Amino acid sequence: MRRVVDSHDPYTEPDWSAFERLCVAVVNQRISTASAAAVRARVFDDVLDGDVTPESVLNADEDALRDAGLPASKVGYLRNVAEAFEADDLTREGLADLSNEAVRARLTEIPGVGDWTADTFLIFVLDRPDVLPLGDLAVRRGIERLYADGDDLTRAEMREVADAWRPYRSLATRYVWAAYEAAR
Repeated sequence: MRRVVDSHDPYTEPDWSAFERLCVAVVNQRISTASAAAVRARVFDDVLDGDVTPESVLNADEDALRDAGLPASKVGYLRNVAEAFEADDLTREGLADLSNEAVRARLTEIPGVGDWTADTFLIFVLDRPDVLPLGDLAVRRGIERLYADGDDLTRAEMREVADAWRPYRSLATRYVWAAYEAAR
């Protein structure tokens, strides 16, 4: 890990609003980083014209969102997120006093938001220091590259590796992501 820390910057992501970051996480679900970035750019810049708000998502033309690369399911998920933000205070301030488990429970009530999406929100929006998102393929592959020369590890073995990172597993995860993306 020392090698990774010395050679990678874990803070290269834009400073998205809580809503934007949750939308980014939905777009990123189950597709490559490069594909996700391209779809996100088309949705945010072309369809929403840089105005990424619950209102703009709810008012966006469904065909335009699909033409930008979102499958119908993700169009629905983005709309679910927009409705949840309109109905509840899911901002940094609104969630600041809740435990990780309470935030995860609140977010996963939104159809289309699962544990992985909630974990990325905890890390990137709420800056929670000790989150380990083993639902993320890049994190798992990154840990395997760094600690097992690319050989498969079980999630239990990965949790054991990550125990040394406590109470800063979120920061270590950011480094693992950075190293993984740089090696691609």
